[in-house]
Amino acid sequence: MSRDIVFYLARADNGVIGRDGTLPWRLPADLKRFKAMTMGKPMLMGRKTFDSFPSLLPGRRHIVLTRDTGWAAPGAEVAHSVEDALALAGDAPEVAVIGGAEIYALLLPHATRIEVTEVHLTPQGDAVVAPFAAADWHETAREAHGADGERPAFDFVTLTRRADPQGKDLQPPRPPL
Repeated sequence: MSRDIVFYLARADNGVIGRDGTLPWRLPADLKRFKAMTMGKPMLMGRKTFDSFPSLLPGRRHIVLTRDTGWAAPGAEVAHSVEDALALAGDAPEVAVIGGAEIYALLLPHATRIEVTEVHLTPQGDAVVAPFAAADWHETAREAHGADGERPAFDFVTLTRRADPQGKDLQPPRPPL
């Protein structure tokens, strides 16, 4: 089965994606885009990301990847390996990977696309994601947004996995329509 594994994240210029279980900025446009792009899709996340939500996000499945075999929460589908988490997503054409940093690292070999909001700040934080290697990813879209009052400038960026140097497509083949 072929499907897209898409990362959704907001990342500051210094790589910070979170601080104390929250985002170190407030960007309503980013949250609106996240909701629109993940609606109806299974979301794969780590336990800390799940715990950071005030409640379940409506219209989306919550697949939680955790090492804690005793962990459970209402509304969460629990997996203890990447393979199990992807299997829980069933035949969904896209799985939305929404963090945190450890989950992005684990799923990076499977990712086909990255939807990143580049936040033009350098905040303090305890969750960091390194830049994605230009050798593996190419930018296919960018939408710049200027600073607005207390809100920093940011860009919505789409990255797509590159083909390898031998020309082999690194993205899994798509099934015929």
